[in-house]
Amino acid sequence: MKNFRVLLTAVFAFAGFSAIAQDFSDPQYAKWGETAEERKENILNSTFLKESIDNRDFQAAAGYLKVLVEKCPTASENIYANGIRLYKNKINRAKTLAEKRGYVDSLMWVYDLRNRYFGSHPKRGTVYILDRKARELLTYDASDRAGIRKAFEEAIDASVASTGKADAELMAIYFKNLCDDYKVDEVGADYVLSAYERLSPLFADACEPGQLEAKEQFETCFGMSGAANCNNLEEMFSKKLAAAPDDPEVLGQAVALMARAECDSDFFFATAERYYAVKPSSETALFLAQAFQNKKEFDKANIYLREAVVNEQDPAERVKLLVRIAVVELAAQKYADSAAAAEEACNIDPENGYAYFILAQAYAMGNGGCDGLDRDATYWVAYDTMNKAVARLDSEPETQKTAQASLANYRRSFPTAEECFFNELKEGAGYTVKCGVARGKSTTVRFRPQ
Repeated sequence: MKNFRVLLTAVFAFAGFSAIAQDFSDPQYAKWGETAEERKENILNSTFLKESIDNRDFQAAAGYLKVLVEKCPTASENIYANGIRLYKNKINRAKTLAEKRGYVDSLMWVYDLRNRYFGSHPKRGTVYILDRKARELLTYDASDRAGIRKAFEEAIDASVASTGKADAELMAIYFKNLCDDYKVDEVGADYVLSAYERLSPLFADACEPGQLEAKEQFETCFGMSGAANCNNLEEMFSKKLAAAPDDPEVLGQAVALMARAECDSDFFFATAERYYAVKPSSETALFLAQAFQNKKEFDKANIYLREAVVNEQDPAERVKLLVRIAVVELAAQKYADSAAAAEEACNIDPENGYAYFILAQAYAMGNGGCDGLDRDATYWVAYDTMNKAVARLDSEPETQKTAQASLANYRRSFPTAEECFFNELKEGAGYTVKCGVARGKSTTVRFRPQ
């Protein structure tokens, strides 16, 4: 039945040609052959190629394709569009891996012919053809790692040569596969680094959602590849920054990648500081502060945070910066400065549990110059403040648990009933703290639990 349908189609096609009585000697048909008869035959073969594929007679279709490629390879791009259809169908119906790979080779051969003869097409030329070729090789033979790398590189290079840019998704797919190859020792770190350096500038103009997603995937793959270790990154970015020391794009890439790799070299910190100088932001200030805090360079951490908070207008961002300042000052044992920053954060956002958490610690730890009852009384204020933290930390159970443990510690540090009696203080009475960071704060007299 299938052969009958193909034969019937051929009869109708031939009848159609006869009915309109084309003059194949006309120059417009020259691309189909030397003589009118050859032209007529090849045009019919092109029709039979399409109809054979539509009717799934792939053996006949392969024969027509072979004849067309031999006799009139430049006649029509449809020859190759149908040839691609033919071999994709054959791949999907292959019964063995060897058979499938043979058809994949044939598919790549058709793409190469299409590029040779129709690469200059204004819309579907070399850039389009090599893009499709690379993607389909990956789809149909993911095991051909070297072939996939070559196909994608040729597609990207062709696009850059033609337009000065390349498809963001294509580059992201290529780079993900390259990083996967590195993880199984198919390629070395130098290969990955070289590709990153070559491709990263091509993402500079990414602005559409799909492009930005591809750029993020590209950066993430590099950061997680293992090739982006501190030594490799420092070598790569030292060269880039020597040529463009104030380029915010390069500085931002360097800081992001080296931070992800947990670098702690002088080069990294110098680069991060330079990035902040060129493009200051509260986000970068927080990052630098944390980095210097980890190195116990609290003065430097504090400098960046205080510079950022002066310039920050958004209340929510100001609170984040103030809380971080309070943490840094607490770690540096500057308890009064820590309390001042935490109090300012509480004034801006009275529901910020972290601000109260740090403020309570500053009150409790900042009583070093106090003695006797005056020292113990500071824990009343610390307890009151930590209670506010506990009430506001429901969404942070681990921190809330720590705050509750602190409450118990503060209670154990309250003045004893005897101390309060000898100082004529009654439980529940009002009291104003007389020394320490909490000096002047109002609280309530309570006795230490027995």
